[in-house]
Amino acid sequence: MAAQTTAHLGVRDQEIAVEQAHLDRVYHRLEEKIDEAEFLMKDAAQRGHVGTPGALAERDAQVFRAGVHLNRLNSEFEDFLFGRIDLLRGKDGKKGADGAFTSVEPADDAVREDKTAAIAETLHIGRIGVLDSEYAPLVIDWRAPAAAPFYRSTPVAPGRVVRRRVIRSKGRKVLGVEDDLLRPELTTGLPVVGDGALMAALGQARSHTMRDIVASIQAEQDMVIRAPAASVTEVTGGPGTGKTAVALHRAAYLLYQDRRRYAGGILCVSPTPLLVSYTEGVLPSLGEEGQVAIRAVGSLVDGVSADLYDEPAVARIKGSLRMQKVLRNAARGALDLTPGRPATLRVVAFGRRVELSEQELAGIRHNTLGGTAPVNLLRPRARRLLLDALWRRTGRRFDDPELAAEERQGFDEDISTEQDFTDFLDAWWPVLQPRAVLAALADEKRLARWARRVLSPPEVRRVARSLRRTGATAHDVALLDELDTLLGPVPRPKRRETDPLDQLTGLDEVTTFADRHDAGRRSRAERLDEERTEYAHVIVDEAQDLTPMQWRMVGRRGRTATWTIVGDPAQSSWTDVDEAARARDEALGTRPRRRFTLTVNYRNPAEIAEVAATVLALAMPGMESPRAVRSTGVLPQYAVAGDDLGADVRRSAARLLEEVDGTVGVVVAMNRRAQARGWLEGLGERVVALGSLEAKGLEYDATLVVSPAEIAEESPAGLRVLYVALTRATQRLMVLAAEGDLPDAEGVPDLLRP
Repeated sequence: MAAQTTAHLGVRDQEIAVEQAHLDRVYHRLEEKIDEAEFLMKDAAQRGHVGTPGALAERDAQVFRAGVHLNRLNSEFEDFLFGRIDLLRGKDGKKGADGAFTSVEPADDAVREDKTAAIAETLHIGRIGVLDSEYAPLVIDWRAPAAAPFYRSTPVAPGRVVRRRVIRSKGRKVLGVEDDLLRPELTTGLPVVGDGALMAALGQARSHTMRDIVASIQAEQDMVIRAPAASVTEVTGGPGTGKTAVALHRAAYLLYQDRRRYAGGILCVSPTPLLVSYTEGVLPSLGEEGQVAIRAVGSLVDGVSADLYDEPAVARIKGSLRMQKVLRNAARGALDLTPGRPATLRVVAFGRRVELSEQELAGIRHNTLGGTAPVNLLRPRARRLLLDALWRRTGRRFDDPELAAEERQGFDEDISTEQDFTDFLDAWWPVLQPRAVLAALADEKRLARWARRVLSPPEVRRVARSLRRTGATAHDVALLDELDTLLGPVPRPKRRETDPLDQLTGLDEVTTFADRHDAGRRSRAERLDEERTEYAHVIVDEAQDLTPMQWRMVGRRGRTATWTIVGDPAQSSWTDVDEAARARDEALGTRPRRRFTLTVNYRNPAEIAEVAATVLALAMPGMESPRAVRSTGVLPQYAVAGDDLGADVRRSAARLLEEVDGTVGVVVAMNRRAQARGWLEGLGERVVALGSLEAKGLEYDATLVVSPAEIAEESPAGLRVLYVALTRATQRLMVLAAEGDLPDAEGVPDLLRP
């Protein structure tokens, strides 16, 4: 046995050395490419000293191309090689643009009668493609067709793949290799290291930034990633099935496949800021930086960031479609909030005073607001109706139509420029801002008037009280977006006209890419942030948590988009599922839908999945759990808190930190978040305290769940939220019960007992 272990370690070390030699060669080639790009940049700068327009244009184009190439090389320089496949000879000898053979199936004679075979091609898979000086592939881009077998091949349908290898590296050093032998019946002489690439990848310690999830994508996930982009792709799957990984890799894959189509950008919506910070490094690591916007639901409105949470009762009100009517009333009613709003309009026309009474003004206001157009866009119509009413008041009559039209035009020009008229219009029909209108809802009496027959008095009190706080919640952001639609854009000042003297010269200022690079890049980014309100493709992660009002907000950003929607009904924290479904259907319209289901739980060991399944049976009877594919033999741990809950939480977290090499997540009820951070202070960066609603989509090597009953009772969807909390761990689960959990003699809470 000892000899076998020594031999095994020897093979592992040898194979690591083989991959290290290849990685060294790749980095050497990357350095050459970077040197070439830097030389081009310097050469272009020299060209700028030549004063001809042609030299400037040539420099501009060369600097742009070299700059883009250099930026990409530098951004992908670290930790980008993660896989390898060894393949049989294919049916034909054709090669693709990346230098790899294109055949998917092996040649008829690739396997000899005695079940021996030769490896005809070896491909390394990474974040970008790299060719050597002879244009042979050193690394295949993970999105290229030649890389597809790394994800699609299984022992049932291996294609040309004999061995699939996952390579773990840090910087320029190979740390380990793990192999899957997909054709075990063949004799090829290939050494195989480890117990299987997938299981090894799942057992690795996780960081907080989730950079290397590519290597664990398997066939059912890859089917979704590479599915046709048209219409709506819906993906359902339980905890640990890789829904977020699928969504993010699909974004990069779509960009790679059709850059022209998706130049309008891809929006990826995540439920919480924590999940955004956890996943935002993935797409740049795959070579797609700048085209994909990853946003939390609470940051979809520019200039607003949700840093607060609503109580469950308030969240149910704000997220409901009932708020549409309340906000529509508020958008129109806010016109009367201007201090000192005039009751009458008086102007001087044709040498005498002309006046409109309060009753007449009310009639004009009513007529103007009769349609559904945004309130700010109705201001020109209100101005026109005011001028019509004033003209009628003058009593002017003309038999000649041309004279009448000329006289009326002069009247409109004169009155419109009078200070009294413009001051009146600004006060009587002010330009409304969404934030100001939402702030007005904090007045309980005013909100009660606008929410009459929509919200009950207790609901009005709760909403008004929540809006008086400093800061915003994710539900407030959806209300702001709805108000932005109801109010319409704020009129922008006219652009400064070009100086006629500039036009007379017939010359424009000459600038180049190099001259504009720093300042121009910033202004372009700012302009995109301001102008991009719709996207070419929208990805919604953890879609089951979006409220109806949030679906309306996301829907506005994808009116002409294709969609990818991933979620799990069993993890929904929203109570009215039917209302959310109606809002989702309205956002998606009549687009056809393609549905996929992920069935394998790659995250949780079977021991943890079994505990979670107990809660799932209570939360959603009849719902089937995803199948856990591995077992660690380590059972969940249970403990009962004493009089000092904080000390017990800290002690339990410290114990888990000793048991795992990676991260520890401590999940508490939402109202204990601040307390929990204090309890864990000083334990280091590997431990994180988070509220139950913040845990969605995240994973840790070990998880400590504090008082399951407290989490389950904090909202009507509490059991589903608890199910989420119990499925965050990849290695260890500990449950700390409190008195309300009714623990048995072994410390197992009542909710977790079969």
